[in-house]
Amino acid sequence: MTRVHTETQVNVAADYPRWRHYLYSIIAAEISGITRYYDQLIQWKPRSDDHGLLLASVDCPSKKIADSISSLPELGTEKEKRTAVLLNGSINHSLDIQALLVELKTRLSRTSRVLVVAYNPYLSWLYRLANFLGFRRGELPSTFITQVDIQNLTRLAGYDFVQMRAMCFFPWRLLGLGNWINRVLPSVPLLNWMSFAQLFVLRPVIPELTSQRPSLSIVIPARNEKGNIENALKRMPDLGTSLEIIFVEGHSSDGTWEEIERVRVAYQDRFKIKTLQQTGKGKANAVHVGFAVATGDLLTILDADLTMPPELLGRFYTAYCDGLADFINGTRLVYPMEGDAMRFLNRLGNIFFAKALSHVLGTKISDSLCGTKLVSRHDYARFQAWKKDFGDFDPFGDFELIFPAAILGLGIVDIPIRYLARTYGSTNISRFRHGLMLLRMTLIGFFRIKMGRTFKSL
Repeated sequence: MTRVHTETQVNVAADYPRWRHYLYSIIAAEISGITRYYDQLIQWKPRSDDHGLLLASVDCPSKKIADSISSLPELGTEKEKRTAVLLNGSINHSLDIQALLVELKTRLSRTSRVLVVAYNPYLSWLYRLANFLGFRRGELPSTFITQVDIQNLTRLAGYDFVQMRAMCFFPWRLLGLGNWINRVLPSVPLLNWMSFAQLFVLRPVIPELTSQRPSLSIVIPARNEKGNIENALKRMPDLGTSLEIIFVEGHSSDGTWEEIERVRVAYQDRFKIKTLQQTGKGKANAVHVGFAVATGDLLTILDADLTMPPELLGRFYTAYCDGLADFINGTRLVYPMEGDAMRFLNRLGNIFFAKALSHVLGTKISDSLCGTKLVSRHDYARFQAWKKDFGDFDPFGDFELIFPAAILGLGIVDIPIRYLARTYGSTNISRFRHGLMLLRMTLIGFFRIKMGRTFKSL
């Protein structure tokens, strides 16, 4: 029977020494960055000397303990809920990690995530010394595993290794130095290898059943794109699922709204089409307006300039259905671009922001500003909750999708596209003014996520 976490367990854990409370508060803050936006957290197979201090410190709407595989709820039927399963030090006391993960996967759904707290293999000597000096009690960990090894084992067990987060720990406050050092060290290359503990986020690879393919809503923001509207529908591929197309027009001066209304009538026998006019400004607002009325299981964006070929939307949809990731991101920086599709300085800027965000988020992204992204509707609702905590300052809408996708451990895969030149109209992007906005958002992300997320609750 699943044991529900109770206040009694917290009181038992209160017997822990102060330094362990401090350590667990750091780990719990890191985990909470994910789980506060999930539906429940289940700690699986806690060790006998684990009295629930870490679980008690984590922020999540619902928390439970499952002592065995039989007591773990059947999560495979979950479609829109997200459950995180916590393994606290379990792999460091296992002699067959692959078998442990394979057993666990039999109970998981594609929306489940496994959060593994592991001891740093480069500090194994420190645990032995602490046991010898009597600073820690209990069985000495037998298995210290590197990031390369855990990546290999998770792949063999049928998981995708989403990311690793380093968690530095030292009671710097006792030395009068404050916690800022613990914030900085995990962000410094090489030095982050010396973190006392690491958090691995694993995603079970579970494809969608062919008979239950999700429906799709395609939001097309359009401002002064009259000449592209009908082509967006003419070139729309047959994805073999229920398709909803939502045009959101934004204060055009070339007759775009009238053209949208014309094609809505002309193509109403082929597509389910909704047409809206935004009251706000900017692409991000247009996407919000479209997603708010979308009814599809999955949501995606197609820029009305058609520089991302509509014919390639099937690749985004298939990647999701095949279970390759829960956030599908387009990248324009793999293949040569057509003509003057992207100016030289814009290309350099895109490369810079992709590299910068990859470092900030701990997830490799080859292009952060491609307009086409695909995510489930239930995860988009989580993104909105995350944005309320983080702040609403993204006028383009790309960062406010990529940031939470990485932080919540959805798993991101890039779909290469050949970026095409416009055939109508001109770009609405100002390379310098908008570039400065993007730089500001990147810096805010660095300080709030890379430097501040782990220690938000301290």
